[in-house]
Amino acid sequence: MTSFSGLLEELMRWGFLRRPRVYGVPMLSVQPKGKQKGCAGCNRKIKDRYLLKALDQYWHEDCLKCACCDCRLGEVGSTLYTKANLILCRRDYLRLFGTTGNCAACSKLIPAFEMVMRARDNVYHLDCFACQLCNQRFCVGDKFFLKNNMILCQMDYEEGQLNGTFDSHVQ
Repeated sequence: MTSFSGLLEELMRWGFLRRPRVYGVPMLSVQPKGKQKGCAGCNRKIKDRYLLKALDQYWHEDCLKCACCDCRLGEVGSTLYTKANLILCRRDYLRLFGTTGNCAACSKLIPAFEMVMRARDNVYHLDCFACQLCNQRFCVGDKFFLKNNMILCQMDYEEGQLNGTFDSHVQ
């Protein structure tokens, strides 16, 4: 028996699936009585105070859900993804269709939905993006150096420069 994600990967490999469409999910007030909209999910009239508009259709807040995890897309964020006639949240879209890679520091797998740091062609887990000599973590705006695919803080880089270990190349 093939898993759901295995089936989707097979469909992509054979070219039956294309790039996703990304849509905004604005929350709207319900129209005045007499002009109530029908829900695309359950086909009932929307009498609630709020409704969602997505894919050029109107939805109850409870009816617009991710096909994988059943999370309510109006609560998760302002975007949804469609692919293979599925409506997905960002996390499940990336889990099913995103690309994964390995961290340049620890070589462990980085899931497609995880936040990362990048330096040139290297990708790092957030926890791995630190000086590889002294383990100092970097804050936004901190200067770092990339030498021989090693991330270095300014002090370790300058010490290596004084010792003649590194030539100068600032990131």
